[in-house]
Amino acid sequence: MTETRTPPEPPERPEPDGRPERPGPSEPSEPDGRPERSERSERSTAAPGAAGPGAADTRNGPRTGAGTGADTRARGARSPRRGRHSHRHSSRHRSRHPRRTPVGSRWAPYALVAPFFLFFGAFGVFPLLATAWTSLHRVELTAPAEQEWVGLHNYARLLDDTFFWNALGNTVVIGVLSTVPQLLLALGVAHLLDVRLRGRGFFRVVALAPYATSVAAATLVFALFFGRDHGMANWALGTVGIDPVDWQNGPWASKFAVSSIVVWRWTGYNALIYLAAMQTIPREQYEAAALDGASRWRQFLHVTLPGLWPAILFTVLVSTIGATQLFGEPLLFASGAGASGGADHQFQTLGLYLYEQGWVNLHLGRAAAIAWAMLLILVVVFGAVRLLRGGLARRERAS
Repeated sequence: MTETRTPPEPPERPEPDGRPERPGPSEPSEPDGRPERSERSERSTAAPGAAGPGAADTRNGPRTGAGTGADTRARGARSPRRGRHSHRHSSRHRSRHPRRTPVGSRWAPYALVAPFFLFFGAFGVFPLLATAWTSLHRVELTAPAEQEWVGLHNYARLLDDTFFWNALGNTVVIGVLSTVPQLLLALGVAHLLDVRLRGRGFFRVVALAPYATSVAAATLVFALFFGRDHGMANWALGTVGIDPVDWQNGPWASKFAVSSIVVWRWTGYNALIYLAAMQTIPREQYEAAALDGASRWRQFLHVTLPGLWPAILFTVLVSTIGATQLFGEPLLFASGAGASGGADHQFQTLGLYLYEQGWVNLHLGRAAAIAWAMLLILVVVFGAVRLLRGGLARRERAS
């Protein structure tokens, strides 16, 4: 016979002795004796039939009513899950059906860059193609509508034209005499402007002032400076016992005079480009070189020049193109010489020879052929330089 054990009865709860019961830690009471916040929320959510004397005292009896706190907490705990589920569902829906871009916004970038291509096509590509077409015809400036097809005759004629080769030689000589000193002086001026000194902004403006000067005004001033009888250049040479030089008719003196105009006008421009490139070189490299005992000259060779190499390539490219197109300085240097470039064509450049053939001799077809010959010369020169650099780089990697 098994004995059944009954669980012990819980001790009876003592009756209140008239004193207010001290609230426990889980049931804080408000100081003014008002019902608790949870009770107020339960009363507000409870059914109308659940309100009454028995439902008001919830400490000693079970909580009744449709809007109990447990149900409220359960609904509050389930609602975030439904929110996360709905968010995942909406994100999957958006991924399956991406938002379509309006047609206007899709074509907006093309509309923004279209004006550039329109102007480039109208003033760049079309004149280039029209010049190429004109170079294949015999066209006179007096009758530009009457064109006679000659093929490559205008180009073949340049091969036997002594004036073309003379102009090409003058262009190369003046380009070398103007480009090399110009870039060397620009490096020195940029290095001086990079040093911390008072009035750096003023000196930078002074360096850029020749570039802002009109080419006509600058050339006329230099023509007076290199005058044969009353020029300041011959006066300075006479003070040291050197005979006067005919700067406008001498074969080499005239080239040197024209080159000096180019050097004066473009040195400041290139100096500011080098200065901007110098300021991008980290100062820590100079400090490290100084700690290693490198002098200022070695810092310039091994720190400054490698950092300036992209800027140097840019200025060499721009200066070469400018020397090939040189026109204003030789045209205005000798008074009365015009497009001939002196009495013996001693400083006639390719730009002057093109102008002479097209607007003095009125042969537009020949002038167009000269223009395309200048373009082809630049393409050949830069292509050869690029191939040479590529060969040197491959040789260095192989070694």
